[in-house]
Amino acid sequence: MTNNNHSGKKRVAILIEQAVEDVEFIIPCNGLKQAGFEVVVLGSRMNEKYKGKRGKLSIQADATTTEAIASEFDAVIIPGGMAPDRMRRNPNTVRFVQEAMQQGKLVAAVCHGPQVLIEGDLLKGKRVTGFSAISKDMMNAGANYLDHPLVVDGNLITSREPGDLAIFTTAILSRLGYGGKDAALPDEKDTTAEWWKIADAWGGSTKSEILRGINTALGGERYSLEALEKYAEKESDTQAKALFQEMITNKQRHIERLETYLHRLGEKPSFGANIANQYAKVKSTFTGSDDIYQLRCALGDVQTGIGDIGNLCAMYTDPVATAIFKEIYQDLLKYEQRLVELYRARLATEVQPPKPTTGAAVSM
Repeated sequence: MTNNNHSGKKRVAILIEQAVEDVEFIIPCNGLKQAGFEVVVLGSRMNEKYKGKRGKLSIQADATTTEAIASEFDAVIIPGGMAPDRMRRNPNTVRFVQEAMQQGKLVAAVCHGPQVLIEGDLLKGKRVTGFSAISKDMMNAGANYLDHPLVVDGNLITSREPGDLAIFTTAILSRLGYGGKDAALPDEKDTTAEWWKIADAWGGSTKSEILRGINTALGGERYSLEALEKYAEKESDTQAKALFQEMITNKQRHIERLETYLHRLGEKPSFGANIANQYAKVKSTFTGSDDIYQLRCALGDVQTGIGDIGNLCAMYTDPVATAIFKEIYQDLLKYEQRLVELYRARLATEVQPPKPTTGAAVSM
């Protein structure tokens, strides 16, 4: 690939593959273009339309990593989704990233993006972050994994998920020389900044989308709270009752956080979120009063919640909402294990066979 750049603009390569996480490509790409940088999209094949996993992106590459020369670029960005698993299987893509790192170019990876760095043996001794599902993979590759929105180690920048994208892109821009008063961008370490607005300006989640996600989570927590209160009323086992009460307190804290953030955004809970507890009341009237049945119902609710809130964690480019969703998710995982342990212990007690009477005659 011949360098035809005569504009003097800094050039940034963004890697692309099928099933990329749409916003993890869109936001850095738009942010860089709006700041005046030249963006070159590099794929594996020229004559292919690359599509995002959520259907928001459809794009052809400008060139391929086969022909790309790392020295012609100032930075390389690796978005996430399922794309990095495909990227790492292309030796030309891995080689290109390796050369960029070795030449001291800025290399930025988000979400599953570090999978390409793992394949290139580029993480040994590095401080990095990435999507939680590949944290052990990064540590096994010799990295020091940190669960932070942004980790910078020399010329390597990493972030975890869509909620970090505004911070991630700002960090890239500042290191490429874009910043100052005219940039209207906060410091990447500013936790009070309205990062969702910046992400929205670069093609991320809109306010209405974020509000929908918050109300979905709020409805789920209000439903769970009402259901747990009903389970606690019917439960006679003191250990299970105490666990339900602990979970109720936990749900109340989540609801308060979600409502506080809605208020901060100048909004009120939606109609759906407001009536979610009514559905739980109706459902609970048809449940039995057997203690083990209450445990099974609570376990089912928690497992449904894990799936629902897990989806919300990766959907929005708002770090505040994402942090609340992740807290709910982690708490649900914790309570799922405690409910399972209690359920299994109760089940073992109920099915335990009676002990034979000592000294009983044995008939032949």
